[in-house]
Amino acid sequence: MTDGRSRRREDTRQRLFVAAVELIAEQGFSATTVDDIAARAGVAKGTIYYNFESKTALFEELLRHGIGLLTADFRAAVDGLPPREALAALVRAELQYIRRYRAFAQLLLSEMWRTNREWQQTLRLLRGEAIEVIAETVRAGVASGDLPADLDVRTASSALFGVGLVVAVDWLVFQPERPIEDVQEALLGIVRRVAQT
Repeated sequence: MTDGRSRRREDTRQRLFVAAVELIAEQGFSATTVDDIAARAGVAKGTIYYNFESKTALFEELLRHGIGLLTADFRAAVDGLPPREALAALVRAELQYIRRYRAFAQLLLSEMWRTNREWQQTLRLLRGEAIEVIAETVRAGVASGDLPADLDVRTASSALFGVGLVVAVDWLVFQPERPIEDVQEALLGIVRRVAQT
C-alpha cells in the first residue's frame, strides 16, 4: 500500500515538474502562476502546496531534479571509458539530455544569467556538480597526456558544459532536422581543436 502511494506521489511530482518547466520556459517564472501549473499538470492547486511549500520551492526542486538527471547521465556516459572516449560520451550525453528535456535546457540557460533569484546559490551548486563530472574527465585526460598539461581544467570544463548547452539549444531551435551525430561531430571538432592548442 505504501509503495503504491509513494509511486503515485512521485508521479504527481513528476507531472508538476514537467508542467512547471514547460510553463516557465514558455512565459517566464514571474508570469507563471500556481494555478497555471496545476491546470497544466491536471491536478488541484492544493496538490502543489501539499508537495511543495511555494512556487519558489517547486522551482528549486525542479532545478535539483533536472540538473540531477543531467549529472547522472554524465556519470553513466563516462563510466569505465578512457579520457578521449569519455569526452565524446559527455558531448553525446549532453546533446541527448537536452533533446529529451528541451524546455528545461532553455530554462536552465536563461536562469544562469539571472543573479537575483532566491535559488541562485542552489543553481550554482548544482551546476558545479555537473561540471565536476566533466572536470574529472578533463583531469584524467591531462594526466594521460591526451590533453595539454597546461590546460586550465576548470575553465575547459565550464566551457565544454556551456558550449554544449548553447549549441544544443541552437540546434533544436534553428536546425531541428540536423541529425544528432552531425551536431556531436561538429562540437567534438571544436573540442579537439581547442585541446590541441
